[in-house]
Amino acid sequence: MHPRRPDGFDGLGYRGGGSSREDPGGNSFSAKSFSSSDLSHWVTTPPDIPGSRNLHWGEKTPLYGAGAAPTPVGASCEEPYPGGCSSGPGASSEQLNRFAGFGIGLASLFTENVLAHPCIVLRRQCQVNYHARHYHLTPFTVINIMYSFNKTQGPRALWKGMGSTFIVQGVTLGAEGIISEFTPLPRELSHKWSPKQVGEHLLLKALTYVVAMPFYSASLIETVQSEIIRDNAGILECVKEGIGRVIGLGVPHSKRLLPLLALTFPTVLHGVLHYIISSIIQKFVLLLLKRKNTHNHPTESTSPVQSILDAYFPELIANFTASLCSDVMLYPLETVLHRLHIQGTRTIIDNTDLGYEVLPINTQYEGMRDCINTIKQEEGMLGFYKGFGAIIVQYALHAAVLQITKIIYSTLLQSNV
Repeated sequence: MHPRRPDGFDGLGYRGGGSSREDPGGNSFSAKSFSSSDLSHWVTTPPDIPGSRNLHWGEKTPLYGAGAAPTPVGASCEEPYPGGCSSGPGASSEQLNRFAGFGIGLASLFTENVLAHPCIVLRRQCQVNYHARHYHLTPFTVINIMYSFNKTQGPRALWKGMGSTFIVQGVTLGAEGIISEFTPLPRELSHKWSPKQVGEHLLLKALTYVVAMPFYSASLIETVQSEIIRDNAGILECVKEGIGRVIGLGVPHSKRLLPLLALTFPTVLHGVLHYIISSIIQKFVLLLLKRKNTHNHPTESTSPVQSILDAYFPELIANFTASLCSDVMLYPLETVLHRLHIQGTRTIIDNTDLGYEVLPINTQYEGMRDCINTIKQEEGMLGFYKGFGAIIVQYALHAAVLQITKIIYSTLLQSNV
């Protein structure tokens, strides 16, 4: 079987070639011919970062210098790229726009994966703490308990397990790429999708979550394990523990440990539902923003600053809204999932009521249904939302970063237009 590569991923469209090929939906991409001068100065574009693409609605990432004006005959230019000279105020403004957009994307990724990590740590500790009397449903109690953890254990208590979360993301992306490479399952859906393609695409996502599941369990343990009794584990400890969980070796676990087969359904259910909800909301928000921008800023009267802002920020806002809605809607299921993953691992967590001391996890759930019924009976319906205030803090921080970067970016553009 010949390996099958996806035609596009995360906005990376087909970038041209010597011959045409077709996507899964049957649409063909026309071949693009190059002159000898183009071939001698071929430059590949770097991978796109969300928010760094200065694109308008429906556009693909262009080739470097693809819309640049040709160099006049007889003009002196030492620029080696086919886009022509890069001198003058217009070129410097374009470079500023490119680097600013790149910085906006990095700021968003940094906020999601680094600044928000303390909120993720506390949220997971609250979710698995069935002893807790305080549910931390508001951001005020969450900030107070985070301050207590930082005071008693130091900053490391709030950023523990951050390296393992990056490893889980890498394993997930790698598994998805490998599976789509050697199977007919599509990694991306074409515009003319069919129910069969949607089913195959969701099957690919489900298989990816199954492969990443043991590493997700190891990462969960690292993020909730108390820093007081936690050893200084290496950055690859998550990989070691994940492999050991699969083959049944490594740190000894109790008899209450649920087998991976019993964790497959809730893990896949949560992952697939999260992907479906976030994808639908993202498309819907992008459509609303497109109509709003078209109505408020007609094409002929749009300022250059507003045009560039409309190119960068709708995607970031759509991603932010989609992640927020999917996390809020699936929070009860995530609570159940984390309790099932942590059971039997002999994990000791921090006391989220006091801010000091530690507590063991000694649950005895028989499965997903038993976990749901037990939480409902012993902790009430709000027991599914323990630590919900951490999500409010997390996305409030993310929204603030987006707004600050937008203000800074607008100021830079105003001074260069």
